[in-house]
Amino acid sequence: MVAGLLAAAIICGPGVARAEEFSWKDTKGQYLDLLFGGRKVTRYMYAYDTSTPQRVFETYKPLHHVFDAGGNLLTNGPDGENPYPKDKIRYPHHRGIFIGWNRLTFEGNQYDLWHMKDVQQVHREFLELSAGPTKASSTALIHWNDKEGKPIIAEKRRTTVYRQSSPTILFMDFETELTAVRGDVLLNGDPEHAGFQYRAHNDVAAGGQDVKAKYLFHQDGIDPRKDQDLPWVAMSYGLGDRSYSVQHMNHPDNPKPAIYSAYRDYGRFGAFFKETIKAGETLKLSYRIWVGQGKMPEREELAKRYSVFVNGPEVNVSRR
Repeated sequence: MVAGLLAAAIICGPGVARAEEFSWKDTKGQYLDLLFGGRKVTRYMYAYDTSTPQRVFETYKPLHHVFDAGGNLLTNGPDGENPYPKDKIRYPHHRGIFIGWNRLTFEGNQYDLWHMKDVQQVHREFLELSAGPTKASSTALIHWNDKEGKPIIAEKRRTTVYRQSSPTILFMDFETELTAVRGDVLLNGDPEHAGFQYRAHNDVAAGGQDVKAKYLFHQDGIDPRKDQDLPWVAMSYGLGDRSYSVQHMNHPDNPKPAIYSAYRDYGRFGAFFKETIKAGETLKLSYRIWVGQGKMPEREELAKRYSVFVNGPEVNVSRR
């Protein structure tokens, strides 16, 4: 099915993509790369391999990696792109751009769909792929399974990446629909182990104070451990001789109260909430991620970007 969708997107392999366009390149059963003009922008890691305990550990949930214009990996994951062995990656369950809850409750039982203890999120199929000169989108069906491998939640995850000019590296909408397929589901946990989050590369955790993550909020005096329903949070961090910034935007239509975990210096942050999904019903969530190279933008610029996310107009697509 992937091959057909890629063909429908017109561009489907190395050397085929037109200059200055998005294209998809699938490594079947492993990962799906989004390219722009031939360079990697994101990588959706969707393998699920039970052949060895190590492979189970590496593939128990899908994630989205981010690359800069030079092909440098900006996000964390124990999947071959990270030079650190498993025992040298700090909090290896934090992987790129990802979502989950560590105390999901179903039929009186609690499941850890964050650390993935005896459970897993499994990519089932691609429902849609499209790519062109201004944007690219993908929609994937992902099952959140119990210990018997049966789905508790069916997730329909759509990501849309828009063409932007430098210093922007990534401008992504992350929209997901979580359907309780077998009964009521409580999404439960805590701000550090649940919700929609971004994790920087392990070099941030392993490096010195000069590369550690720093956070900026929409106004002075914010305490993310106490203040709720923040519109957005931005984070900056260093890798090698480069610096990067990430803005995580939480749509106001998402469940409340929302709490941001945005204080760990190794660079994992995101928005968390608790919510019950009734049997057969669907919870729709919407987030936007911006990643740029260079110093942290001014608060005014970040606020304007969030206003566009919430109020429109549509994303201004640049020609780079």
